Amino acid sequence: MSHFPTGAPSDEDIAAEFPSLERWTYVNHAAVSPWPSRTRRAVERFAAWNHQDGPANFLDWMANEQNLRERVARLLNATPDGGDIALVPNTTEGVNLVARGLDWQPGDNLVTATEEFPTNRMAWEALKARGISLRAVDLQSAADPEGALLDAMDGRTRVLAISSVRWTDGFRLDLGRLGKACRSAGVLFFVDAIQQFGALRIDVEADHIDCLAAGSHKWQMAPEGLGIFYCRQPWRERLEPLKRGWRMLERPFQFDDEHRPVRESGARFEPGTPNTLGQFALNASLSLQEDWGQDWFERRILANTDRLLKGIENLPGFEVTSNPDPDRRSGIVSVRPLDATPRAIVAALAERRVVAIPRGPRVRLSPHAYQGKPTVDQVLNALELAQK
Repeated sequence: MSHFPTGAPSDEDIAAEFPSLERWTYVNHAAVSPWPSRTRRAVERFAAWNHQDGPANFLDWMANEQNLRERVARLLNATPDGGDIALVPNTTEGVNLVARGLDWQPGDNLVTATEEFPTNRMAWEALKARGISLRAVDLQSAADPEGALLDAMDGRTRVLAISSVRWTDGFRLDLGRLGKACRSAGVLFFVDAIQQFGALRIDVEADHIDCLAAGSHKWQMAPEGLGIFYCRQPWRERLEPLKRGWRMLERPFQFDDEHRPVRESGARFEPGTPNTLGQFALNASLSLQEDWGQDWFERRILANTDRLLKGIENLPGFEVTSNPDPDRRSGIVSVRPLDATPRAIVAALAERRVVAIPRGPRVRLSPHAYQGKPTVDQVLNALELAQK
């Protein structure tokens, strides 16, 4: 897989793309991210087209949509023509496409983890009414998390559904090990990658991923209201689309055609009018991944994590709750205040223009690749002062 090592950006390049660096120490990318300058320009350009010319540039809109599919495919190492990619409203849509699209039979089961984001429980729990059992594995207490997930599977398991990076503390799973086992067993391997896509590299071929969903507003640094859904070709034929509409047709603009074959590509999961504005924004944001290189993004993010972990170890009054194992790290570091509430610490950080977020008993920190040592040092200093 190419990781697009086209050239690390200079400090000037970074500053030009992220003027937010001068305003905030923003370490909440695991929630919603600031946009790069190129994304703002893309949105402004699209708005100007509509304001001045209406849909006269419609063909350019369609070309951008295809370009986005192909860019996402390159970043995921999917089929180069983008045929595996659907552009959906959000991550939740992708989860439900699998949960509600399979031909479940009473007695089937699926395996997941206990500490999943609500979407990744609600969609699967709804299947209980159809006689499907949910096997939730406590990964935090497991000596071998991947092994615990695989041990929970049996001959009636249809899906293994997990987040590649846990939203609360950044714990990262070995996708390749899980995917290989699922492929051998004929189990659909579904990955919620919203906390990894745009931050750390992900390879759907090497990791044997069958379906994957991610949004656009976290590490992807684009607006809310758009997501991606990857579906490997054999499973596209086995998932019944949730909704029906003109855009899913092989010939969507032949409105009077009584023969309405559904597309074979991932676009079969796109029933209605697309979020064209969001597509322009996401395409612009993801272009940074190719311009600056996926390797550069991953190195910078993991370096931030390493510096945070080492710095917090030396701060009295805080306990790191993220797994320090290098193979388990991501862009998220969670810490537990020992003498204050997480909300009090987050409020004290905000007074120093540091933006973080409380998550349960923890403060979650998530700096991005465009930030570095100065940002991490500012966070560590603000944490120390927040207790005084």
